[in-house]
Amino acid sequence: MATSFAMRLTFIFLLFSFSAPLVCSNLIDSECLTVPSSIFLTSVKSTIEEIRKVTSIVSQFGNDLGDSRLSNAINDCLDLLDFSADELSLTLAATQNPNGKDNSTGNRRSDLRTWLSAALGNQDTCMDGFDGTNSFIKKLVAGSLEQVTSLIGDVLSMVRQVPTSGRNGKKLKKVNYPSWMKAGNRHLLQAPASGVSVDVVVAADGTGNFTRVTDAVLAAPDYGTRRYVIYVKRGVYNENVEIKKKKWNLMMIGDGMDVTVISGNRSFIDGWTTFRSATFAVAGKGFIARDMTFENTAGPQKHQAVALRSDSDLSAFYRCAIRGYQDTLYAHSLRQFYRECRITGTVDFIFGNGAVVFQNCQILAKKALPDQKNSITAQGRKDPNQNTGFSIQFSNISADSDLSIALVNSTPTYLGRPWKQYSRTVIMQSYMSSAIRPEGWLEWQGNFALDTLYYGEYMNYGPSAGLGSRVKWPGFHAINQSAQAINFTVAQFIDGNMWLPSTGVTFTAGLVV
Repeated sequence: MATSFAMRLTFIFLLFSFSAPLVCSNLIDSECLTVPSSIFLTSVKSTIEEIRKVTSIVSQFGNDLGDSRLSNAINDCLDLLDFSADELSLTLAATQNPNGKDNSTGNRRSDLRTWLSAALGNQDTCMDGFDGTNSFIKKLVAGSLEQVTSLIGDVLSMVRQVPTSGRNGKKLKKVNYPSWMKAGNRHLLQAPASGVSVDVVVAADGTGNFTRVTDAVLAAPDYGTRRYVIYVKRGVYNENVEIKKKKWNLMMIGDGMDVTVISGNRSFIDGWTTFRSATFAVAGKGFIARDMTFENTAGPQKHQAVALRSDSDLSAFYRCAIRGYQDTLYAHSLRQFYRECRITGTVDFIFGNGAVVFQNCQILAKKALPDQKNSITAQGRKDPNQNTGFSIQFSNISADSDLSIALVNSTPTYLGRPWKQYSRTVIMQSYMSSAIRPEGWLEWQGNFALDTLYYGEYMNYGPSAGLGSRVKWPGFHAINQSAQAINFTVAQFIDGNMWLPSTGVTFTAGLVV
């Protein structure tokens, strides 16, 4: 374990070995940090060491526990602690060599806050996996994780918040792409699949290089610095696909939404953790998917059943369908962008703690179980210093075909509810059908988080867009000023102008198309 960690850390440092112009490039204390950089570095190093200690403790339990749910929870924790170790290592490398070659946006302050925000949330996800287990292991792991969470929270608080710049939201004429991202990929997104130069082909009928998506992913190079394109031909692929974090810059192209389908049926009821239930899970940075469907067919009676989970920083999903019921899309961590996607579900069907923008998407509520209420979002921001949240813009929020007008009242549907203390979701310039309840938002439990959450609405329209009957919580905001709304745009919220142009995905940077 220690050798593997050291090798990863060495690799990360190599990425910072060449100079490049960066925002906050010298990590001047007054600009980037609330403490001297020497104190920041010491804190990061001690946190990494603590993560290594906890990983060693958790790894001793192994898989021979006689309880599949408990084994899955342990495996989740090991993966999530590994995520945290990498995110802290990126932070350390960027701080020790601030003029080095960057493997993110180049906006150093924003990158630091992104990595640390993700690291802070991983431990909560680890503990979530123990739901439904009764074991002393849960208590032992919880005690160890508390110290890690506290240390990461302290480190995150040392990074200054990114100030709003008041940009007008127009696309920048000149873009300094991250050094690991290559410009000129627009043709990969706009050309028909038949006209794209691909690296491998997946075909269920045997006419490609592989018949399984998983095999194509495993064949991709590790830490790739160029776009590696996998073309998945039409068909239904019944498999659970996981793209590990060392698989960088993968792009997956299908033959169309509802034509190329990756399908699974894992669920909480059947013994999987929510994290591990995903039909398709991606952690390698810079992932792009186009013209595909990711679905979980477990059904509403199986409760948590994820179709897509993303921990891919600077990832984009274009013209994709994400289908399920409870917990359909797990936007777990880091910066993500969804454009012209169709997302369907029932309870908390867009959830997680990434920094995410949904643009020009169809977000459709389905018919839930008789005793359930639909909640479209359940954003999981747990600390006010995290730069995470969901922004939904230029989208259509309506009922799916199984929740017809006649049945809307049988399944009350809400825009969201606060999964964590500082839950943050903003809906802007979107259509809201009559499927949405007049009060708009739903409590999680009693008064929990109602004064600390941030739920905002700006210039929406449609039968349920009126704010007159909205909740009166302290944390709800009827946004009236464009200067406030612009903070949740692609350019501001996920640094989109600094990386999305290189992906080729269509996007609107600000409030004006």
